[in-house]
Amino acid sequence: MKFSRHLRVLLAGAILAAPLAHAADKPVLHIGDQNYYNIRASVEASGVLEGAPYTVDWKHFQAAAPLAEALNTGALDLGFLGDSGFLFLAAKQAPVKLIGVSRQNPDTIALLVGKDSTAKSITDLKGKKVAYWPGAWSQQLTLRALEQAGLPEDYVQWVKLMPIDAAAALPQGSIDAFPVWEPYISQQILFSGARPIVSAKGLMPGLSAIAASTPSIDSKREAIADFLQRLKKARAWVDTHTDEYADLWAKKANLDQGVSRHWLRQAHLTLGPVDAQAAADLQGTADFLFKVKTLQAPLNTAPIIDQSFQKALAD
Repeated sequence: MKFSRHLRVLLAGAILAAPLAHAADKPVLHIGDQNYYNIRASVEASGVLEGAPYTVDWKHFQAAAPLAEALNTGALDLGFLGDSGFLFLAAKQAPVKLIGVSRQNPDTIALLVGKDSTAKSITDLKGKKVAYWPGAWSQQLTLRALEQAGLPEDYVQWVKLMPIDAAAALPQGSIDAFPVWEPYISQQILFSGARPIVSAKGLMPGLSAIAASTPSIDSKREAIADFLQRLKKARAWVDTHTDEYADLWAKKANLDQGVSRHWLRQAHLTLGPVDAQAAADLQGTADFLFKVKTLQAPLNTAPIIDQSFQKALAD
């Protein structure tokens, strides 16, 4: 009898502990998002993670460089960053792969000038101070605009600034031009009267990379594929709830509602697999970055693309 009571206690304890053990064994996806990339915001606002067989540990970064380094060290399973930031990471032979891409309206990447500026094109910026961040779209957009106009790189005066600092510098007149992306563009237009003189249209593909750690692809493939499918649903939800989402996003980012609505009504963000066009665009960007010496050696991008998540990202 004593033994039976002891056995019953052990069995009861095992039954009670089982759900706790199951919860502890639930996989965790470590996902890196930049402050204004709105991946987390769209996922949470749409509720698509409900019932997911894993938990998400969100990490936020001010820029692509620290996010890329977190991918490099294995601190992240997935990260969202611009194509050039991903290419710089891959060029270091980091254990990462491109598993998907996001595109947006090319007008949401632009070179801005202050409201009192008389500049109308890149040719009007001779000797002027232009903000940039190494490897970011800001540098790529300005370099491509200069190349298209047949102008040398030193035609402008480069000022190395993080976007958040450049956003403060332009209205103060500390810089003359600010190449950047949304929501900074909407902020500058609405609050400081800035205006775009160049956009990415016809100049650069403006791909955003969905990058995955190679070890994570092997160990967390099912969770990653499931997350990508849910992210597609989140983007579809945003398309049909644009203003509702814009208001939620503004609150989460502590930014003006007018800014978020101005941006998201014209963003037209899409999410998809690395198809032939995306692969060609990535190689073209790598070739350009090598041509202007921001990549130190030619980079063949085919080996850094993983197309095994095509089904998860298909329409």
